[in-house]
Amino acid sequence: MASPFSGVLQLTDLDDFIGPSQDCVKPVQVDARPGRGAAKRLIQDDGSYVQVQQDGGTRRLDKARVSLDDCLACSGCVTSAETVLITQQSHAELRKVLEANRVVEPAQHRLVVVSLSPQSAASLAVHFRLTLVDTAQKLTSFLKQMGVHSVFDTAFARNFSLLESQREFVQRFRHQTLPVLASACPGWICYAEKTHGSFLLPYLSTVRSPQQVMGALLKDFWAQQQHVAPDRIYHVSVMPCYDKKLEASRPDFFDQEHQTRDVDCVLTTGEVLRLLEEEGVSLSELEPAPLDSLSAHCSAEEPSRHRGGGSGGYLEHVFRHAARELFGVQEADVTYRPLRNKDFQEVTLEREGQVLLRFASAYGFRNIQNLVQRLRRGRCPYHYVEVMACPSGCLNGGGQLKAPAGPGRELLQQVEKLYNEVRVQAPEDVAGVRALYAEWLQGEDSARARRLLHTQYHAVEKASSGLSIRW
Repeated sequence: MASPFSGVLQLTDLDDFIGPSQDCVKPVQVDARPGRGAAKRLIQDDGSYVQVQQDGGTRRLDKARVSLDDCLACSGCVTSAETVLITQQSHAELRKVLEANRVVEPAQHRLVVVSLSPQSAASLAVHFRLTLVDTAQKLTSFLKQMGVHSVFDTAFARNFSLLESQREFVQRFRHQTLPVLASACPGWICYAEKTHGSFLLPYLSTVRSPQQVMGALLKDFWAQQQHVAPDRIYHVSVMPCYDKKLEASRPDFFDQEHQTRDVDCVLTTGEVLRLLEEEGVSLSELEPAPLDSLSAHCSAEEPSRHRGGGSGGYLEHVFRHAARELFGVQEADVTYRPLRNKDFQEVTLEREGQVLLRFASAYGFRNIQNLVQRLRRGRCPYHYVEVMACPSGCLNGGGQLKAPAGPGRELLQQVEKLYNEVRVQAPEDVAGVRALYAEWLQGEDSARARRLLHTQYHAVEKASSGLSIRW
């Protein structure tokens, strides 16, 4: 079966797969028991292991389990261990939490909340032949019937990501720590940390992705509003990308004080469809229900998107803001010029024949490779690059619904068309964003904003193994 992860994580020359006969290096903890002589272990017909005791009895041994944290601490097999992801982050886990809520006292309930990405909503909308707004609202109705407490639009959290990216770029441009490489794509981040490590990390934007900003909003601000502890909230995000499961599992997004993750479970668009099918529900038949709002400052009328394409519009928003802040150009024209292919495009700001800003978007691994080679040779002309692992960006993510037969280009075009029909909002104009900067984050560029809206990256050293030697 083909891997659903991004193309970046599937390349064989990145050591992302366990080689033949190579075992995971995660040690198995064995309880030491008093006694003489070596214990004998036998393999049963069903593949399980038993230990023969000195008195002749047997003890069944537990199977070794590898968590996502274990995988991310290793430089080898993250993406081949798909069963780990399915076990830890799947719609089956969501079912378990909802079932547990039905049998415990109300005081012990976990507040189950879902944040829905507009890219996933667009993919489902094409499948059910609905508008994106109807899809989001009908999905809200379905989830609440299952026992979910609240459903939010992640486009709201993206406003914080965009505003922080704008501010970060202006600061780094003035200090000439360039280029800035967007970091919202976890497939790209995994590749950067594992393959190029300390060379690429200084260029990466430290701004959290919308998924993780939403996690901070829910587990910090919203938890306070609801007067509940963060670990009482079970946050599920619906994303177009399997790699988002890896992002949610990063130790950087784990709250040690409350022992909880910002995002507890990530479901792809395809997994949501599977959940609907298992329940025997068609979105078309459901009555719509409004999405929820995070506070009285925020509107929850209908889902929205951001201009600048299906990957969030980082390039466009940062470009317009930088043109205004750095060069006094109030309404910069954003004209994309394709270079090697349609997934590598360039945008420039010029004045009197001089290039003031040079931005690019690099989607797909072949373009990422070209970008990295330019950086290594000191020939990268760009001030900012929006980098995404998937060709065509997030609307074409590995977790999106696939065409039942034939090429998926037509399906992608339908998703793009529907996505672009939704109302567009600039982050500066969204009701509640500025209010939350003041109320929740104690102002823009505050220490609290830097802690909750930014993160850090880590070079991952490759394990030295004879099996990884290339002859």
